Amino acid sequence: MKAPIQILIVDDDPDFLFLIQKMLAKHPEFKIAGACRSKQAAVTMALSTQPDIVLMDLNLGASPADGIQASREIRILTSAKVLILTALEEPEIILRTTKKAFASGYIFKHQMALLPENISALAKGHTAQEYQIAMAALSELSKAEMSVFQSLIGKDIKLHSSPKTIANQTTQILKKLGLDNKKELAHVFRLLCDNS
Repeated sequence: MKAPIQILIVDDDPDFLFLIQKMLAKHPEFKIAGACRSKQAAVTMALSTQPDIVLMDLNLGASPADGIQASREIRILTSAKVLILTALEEPEIILRTTKKAFASGYIFKHQMALLPENISALAKGHTAQEYQIAMAALSELSKAEMSVFQSLIGKDIKLHSSPKTIANQTTQILKKLGLDNKKELAHVFRLLCDNS
């Protein structure tokens, strides 16, 4: 028998948290690894439980900043995929926040009926939405930086710049993406490495 998909739920609304847990409990292929209501608890719990999927409320507290930051930290520090739960429905805002969060996908809170199939799809492999968000995050890179990025994640790319230029471009790429090093870069964008 296959191991159940481990899920961590993060939402600052206790009623909504309860509803999601109740809904997912009906699916034997899912196991609730934990539930919490704050950014710090989310990161701590993700590190201790190592879930497959984190359901992350975008608005933890007053603004989306906590949800974005918690998502980024979880994506950098664990192998979990993050599925953003949001009541926002403006496409530009959604894309901007999900790419900043390094999210693996998003679902609108009024579409909760679709949550189980979204979780299963993400746990099984890479979804079209996951690629779309990753490519949106990389859209700020110049053409030359994109070539260096491809090289950094292990693609067989011939770079024609000097080592100094490549080093400078690498620094720029990490700065634009808000990452500390090449290891974090390869980890966060591993879906593009898997697609070699």
